[in-house]
Amino acid sequence: MPPVPRTLALVAPVAGFLLGVLDFVWIKWVPYPFAELGNSTATWAVAAFTLGWWIRTGALRAAVAATVLLVVAVPSYYLAAALLQGDDLAVIVAPTSLLWMASGVLAGVVFGVAGVWSRMSGWQCVVAVALPVAVFVEEALRFAGRTRTGYPGAWWNVAIDLGLAALLLELVGRTLRVRLLAAAVALPLAVVGTFTFTAVGG
Repeated sequence: MPPVPRTLALVAPVAGFLLGVLDFVWIKWVPYPFAELGNSTATWAVAAFTLGWWIRTGALRAAVAATVLLVVAVPSYYLAAALLQGDDLAVIVAPTSLLWMASGVLAGVVFGVAGVWSRMSGWQCVVAVALPVAVFVEEALRFAGRTRTGYPGAWWNVAIDLGLAALLLELVGRTLRVRLLAAAVALPLAVVGTFTFTAVGG
């Protein structure tokens, strides 16, 4: 049963606050290589996808809720950094923070809707399942590229990201056919994402 609007209006910002705080805590105290999951754009994208999946129906509702989730997570991350590490609170409204919030709007729409679509059938389901898989494969490709520059332990991150991609494919793809098609769609999406990140200096 889809959540009622009142529940959703509470869950989205609270989940966003927790995502930002726990993400900082994860980065600060979880040992490498798992700490890199805190620096992962894929982790935040999958959080938006999961919220959309929980909402079940209503692409617009999912897009708005997932956007709120990601936008709130950004200042809460920097707030946690200020409280737990003594960082300057001014960074919350710094250009970099605002850019991340703007990116959260785009990612929230795309992955929030994908979460709803993953419960549907046909091409929408295939694309929806492919998207969260693709972001982890894309991240694995970037870590693989870093091995050429001597990035320590990058292959561990490649293995973790590919493992999570496979796990998502298994959990979200409801049939073998959907999983196979989603995997075929995810690979080119991941390659495009890798070139995009490289082009913008990511």
